[in-house]
Amino acid sequence: MDLTDYRQSYEKYSLADTGLPSNPLTLFRTWFDEAVAAKLPEPYAMSLATCGGDNRPSVRIVLMRELTEQGVVFYTNYDSAKGQDIADNPNAEVLFFWHSLERQVRLSGQMVKVSAEKSAAYFAKRPRESQLGAWVSQPQSGVVDNRQTMEEKFLALERQHTQNVPYPSFWGGYELIIDHAEFWQGRLGRMHDRMAYTKQGDEWQIMRLLP
Repeated sequence: MDLTDYRQSYEKYSLADTGLPSNPLTLFRTWFDEAVAAKLPEPYAMSLATCGGDNRPSVRIVLMRELTEQGVVFYTNYDSAKGQDIADNPNAEVLFFWHSLERQVRLSGQMVKVSAEKSAAYFAKRPRESQLGAWVSQPQSGVVDNRQTMEEKFLALERQHTQNVPYPSFWGGYELIIDHAEFWQGRLGRMHDRMAYTKQGDEWQIMRLLP
């Protein structure tokens, strides 16, 4: 399959060198709010890249559930493949891509677990079906013989927990504490704007990168 003739010109916006906020999360919040205002589908979806002890990188889509003063939070099964990667190597990166705005954001740093209390509070807010699904998927990424087995386990859990679904200790949140951020704005002729923030002590250094 030859895709060399497929291309799109990016011409909507620009990202100037001057007037940038000193903290990258301030700019990220502005861009995220604009993605929400544009009614993009799931603007909080992000690609999460991890690399465990086997030195094989893995990437998958997860959902940002909180923007903090230090980074972003998502929730998952701690025993999942991504959880095992993070246990071996806390360095990780997330990527947001908002196609119709011709923008992407990369946030890099180290993962830390959020508190069990915070994880339990979020778990309680999830739809009941999602709560039961978390129990069905233990251990997440484990091999299952067929879908029927999963569905039978779901029904059994549904009958067992007629009221509240208990919070599973193997499930919870991670916060990516960022120390690097890159903002990419598509431009005409592939002369894209790329502005990078790197943490230096308590300050952020801002640099323009070549496209």
